[in-house]
Amino acid sequence: MKNISVIGAGTMGNGIAHVFAQHGYTVQLIDVNAASLEKAIATITKNLDRQVSKNLLTEEEKNATLSRLTTTTDLASGVANAELVVEAATENVDLKLKIFKDMDANAPAHCILATNTSSISITKIAAVTSRPDKVIGMHFMNPVPVMKLVEVIRGYNTTDEVTKMIFDLSVSLQKVPVEVNDYPGFVANRILMPMINEAIYTLYEGVAGVEEIDTVMKLGMGHPMGPLRLADFIGLDVCLAILRVMHDGFGNPKYAPCPLLVNMVAAGKMGDKSGEGFYKVNKETKELTVSASFSKK
Repeated sequence: MKNISVIGAGTMGNGIAHVFAQHGYTVQLIDVNAASLEKAIATITKNLDRQVSKNLLTEEEKNATLSRLTTTTDLASGVANAELVVEAATENVDLKLKIFKDMDANAPAHCILATNTSSISITKIAAVTSRPDKVIGMHFMNPVPVMKLVEVIRGYNTTDEVTKMIFDLSVSLQKVPVEVNDYPGFVANRILMPMINEAIYTLYEGVAGVEEIDTVMKLGMGHPMGPLRLADFIGLDVCLAILRVMHDGFGNPKYAPCPLLVNMVAAGKMGDKSGEGFYKVNKETKELTVSASFSKK
């Protein structure tokens, strides 16, 4: 397996493409938006430069990585020679189902179709294809070049052979694969999102402020990043989408998203991607300050 296609040039997609190309795979990065592809290559180049500055890569290895990356806005040609396609589009069920139908129609019959979904049913996604035995979840963590974990999620029909191939592939990327079963949120987000949601409820109910909540979790629980800061980093819209998948999937009110989270997303306060969530990001200095909505009067 040497030819990899990655669909979606956002934060996760460009990170996945970066890692595959760095480890010797030929990568086609696909997105409907040409500007997003240009931005992705610029981001990958910047991240590779950072690795060179830290002596993690040589200049030659950086250039070789970039030489293995090509981009296209045409999905059909982008997956035509793929042995594995990794979908990394927005966490939206309808969008993913459409993409998988297109992937299935255009990728070779032997090609494995993987999704980087963090919560949506692999079985449901596989059901819209003619190859449910070759559909699997390959959930990378953000930032992809740094984080070691890959959640490998088998759908109802995913074969042992395909699962082993994805395990071996993950190891070749110097990642640590962990197999989990196909239930809403899998393991990572089934545990993480209720914690983030509870932190938002704690703020919503006036128990403590943004910095106080994050400080308690960092200093008291040893977390490298507080849950509200992490929510901004992930994207509040993504957090909301995952909570809704779990709430719908389990029918359990404990997964109901906090009204504050719903309102913030409706107001366009998505976290880092929009410049403001629980914290505001200074575009020039990248300095963080608590959003005016939550600062103490």
